[in-house]
Amino acid sequence: MGISDLHVAYRENRKIVEELYPDSAGDWLIVAGDVGEILGDVEWALSVLSERYAEVVWVPGNHDLWTVDRDPVQLRGEARYRRLVEICRSLGVHTPEDPYPVWSGPDGPLVIAPLFVLYDYSFRTPTTTNKEESLAEARRAGIVCTDEFMLQPDPYPSRDAWCRARVAESERRLAEVDPELRTVLVNHYPLVREPTRVLHYPEFAQWCGTELTADWHTRFRAAAVVYGHLHIPRTTWHDGVRFEEVSVGYPREWRNRTRPRDVPRPIFRG
Repeated sequence: MGISDLHVAYRENRKIVEELYPDSAGDWLIVAGDVGEILGDVEWALSVLSERYAEVVWVPGNHDLWTVDRDPVQLRGEARYRRLVEICRSLGVHTPEDPYPVWSGPDGPLVIAPLFVLYDYSFRTPTTTNKEESLAEARRAGIVCTDEFMLQPDPYPSRDAWCRARVAESERRLAEVDPELRTVLVNHYPLVREPTRVLHYPEFAQWCGTELTADWHTRFRAAAVVYGHLHIPRTTWHDGVRFEEVSVGYPREWRNRTRPRDVPRPIFRG
C-alpha cells in the first residue's frame, strides 16, 4: 500500500492517519513524503503507522524538509533530513539511508528502494533554456514554490546541487541491487517528466523532479514506481512500467468526497 502528502497539520488529514489501518497483519505501507512541516508532527504520524503496519517505508518530501518558524526544531537542509532519518530509525521505519528491504508477497520478491532525490529545475517550460530563465518566467506568472523560502539546502550551495549529490548517491545504491531482482522505486517526486504535463500551472513543474532520473524505471528494473507531490492521485504507465501517484493532498482538494479515494492506494497484493 502507498500513501503520501498527508499534511497532518490539517485536522481533517490528521483524522485520516488516526483511522488508517491495514487490511491484513502483513501489510506494508509506503509513505512517499510530505507528512508535515513540523518534526513533531512527522514523528507522531509515523509512530501511529509503524505500530499498525508490518513495515513502513518513508522518503522525505519537500514539506518535511522545510524550516518553519513554528517548529521548535530549527534544523536546516541536510541536518534536518538526518534528524528525520534518526526519528524513523527509532520507530523501525525504513529510510533512504538504510538497506533496502525485500518484500516477499505473491508478486515478489521485490526490492523496495526508498529514494531521496530532489529537483534541479530541469523540468522547464519549452520557452526557457536554463534555471535562471525558468525561475524568471515563473515569477512573472506569479507561480513560485514556497521551497524557495522554506527549503534550505545547507551545506550545499543550492537545492539543485543537493539534488545532484542525491542522484549520484542513489544511483550508486541502486546499482548494487541484485540484478536478478525487480524493484519498487519510491520517491516523493515523479522520476519522469510526463506526469507533470497535466499541471494547471506548467511553470510549477521545475520544482517536481529532475531529468537525471528519466531512465531509472527501466534501468533499475522497476515493477512499479511510487511517488506523490503533484496531488493528482492516479495510475500512469511509462515504458510499460506502472507509476502510482499516491497523495492525499489538502482537505480543500478532497473534501467534496467523503474521504480521499483509494487511501492508501494498493501497489501489490499482500
